[in-house]
Amino acid sequence: MVTILKGAFKDTSKINIPYMNYKIQTYKEFSYIDEGKGPVMLLLHGLFGALSNWSTVIEHFSLSYRVLIPIMPIYVMPRNKATVDGLAEYITGFVQTLELHNIILLGNSLGGHVALVYLLDHRENVSHLVLTGSSGLFESGMGGTMPRRNDYQYIKKKVEFTFFSPTTASKELVDEVYSIVNDNSKALRIISMAKAACRHNLTEELKTIQNQTLLIWGLNDVITPPEVAHDFNRLIKNSKLTFIDNCGHAPMMEQPEEFNRILGKYLDGDS
Repeated sequence: MVTILKGAFKDTSKINIPYMNYKIQTYKEFSYIDEGKGPVMLLLHGLFGALSNWSTVIEHFSLSYRVLIPIMPIYVMPRNKATVDGLAEYITGFVQTLELHNIILLGNSLGGHVALVYLLDHRENVSHLVLTGSSGLFESGMGGTMPRRNDYQYIKKKVEFTFFSPTTASKELVDEVYSIVNDNSKALRIISMAKAACRHNLTEELKTIQNQTLLIWGLNDVITPPEVAHDFNRLIKNSKLTFIDNCGHAPMMEQPEEFNRILGKYLDGDS
């Protein structure tokens, strides 16, 4: 089943991100946000993502769920482990260390890819899978190199490319990405991770997934275009696909109210 919903086209560049209002917990080698009580909702960010990408999801769902967001060690892990499997191994350790069970697992972009790899090895521990703009089949991003990384306007355009409305790419977001790609150590890991993700195609594995799955996709996503969402929907048997119009690669950031409404309705069993 495929649904297309109209997203409200609004300037999200002035939305206050309440990320800094949440305490970062540290336990053993893991750092993470842990808000609310109830069924566990585990959120995984993308390659250039951050905990703040999920701020409105935390705010909305921590009233009824325990919302956890681990900081994935994309920029500090050994380069030979800078792969999707390496991140999935890290998430496995996080879940085991915090003794999490019956997880609602959400992933955006690379985070969706990592969520899929985790699920394939731990199907019994995932009650619902939610993917938005996930890699794992096809992704068109910055590619395997970082050309013109000292060119701020070039990086700005690349970040704006992520969204339907360029104004969603706030100066703070562009500054953060610019800082990351101009750090040699971080840039090398990003390149390694991007190449590894492109090589790591899950077409055959997706056919084996039986877990309840929700696909929330931006209808205007140019990084993982709508046809990719349709492929996920076709390959994952027990999946439901909903598109949000006027929305790019990160629906939870660009159309947060609609994203939360769709997710909440699905989890309530009103699909």
